[in-house]
Amino acid sequence: MVIPSNDPQVIAEVAKLNDVRVIVAAGGASRAQSVRNGLRSIRSVNWVAVHDAARPLISQDLIDSILTAAVKHGAAAPALPIALTVKQAAGPLPARVHRTVPRQDLWAMQTPQIMRRTDLMQAFDNCPLPLEDITDDVQLLELSGKDVWLVPGDERNLKITTTTDLRVADLLCVS
Repeated sequence: MVIPSNDPQVIAEVAKLNDVRVIVAAGGASRAQSVRNGLRSIRSVNWVAVHDAARPLISQDLIDSILTAAVKHGAAAPALPIALTVKQAAGPLPARVHRTVPRQDLWAMQTPQIMRRTDLMQAFDNCPLPLEDITDDVQLLELSGKDVWLVPGDERNLKITTTTDLRVADLLCVS
């Protein structure tokens, strides 16, 4: 396991584990830069699963379904259908609506996103965008022309970024 971080507390906690299987790599200025730093710290694996630490409720079943699809297709990630109506408008709000985006083909991405390590490294090396513009790991593969397959995500695999998310996670852990 590789944890990209520059946080001294995270580094100290990992050191306390005294486990050679857990590596701390330098964190980057963006998510993509942190992932790239993490990838550079490993060489002996064929497949990588990039996962948000903010998604602690991941299930083994979901990991298994993503890995199965990744091995079959080269890369896979979990996703949930967009349930909300999405409007396009130039922000900040208040702002005039430009259009309603059809949602039947839109998916909300989750992690882990699993792919061949060599494909991801090559995608980083050939990325046509600044890394700070990359918001999703499999986006790099898309930009390099590689196929990415989606598998059904899990609503319990929520990303905890607000106090409301934390409350929902607490409720899910109790049930």
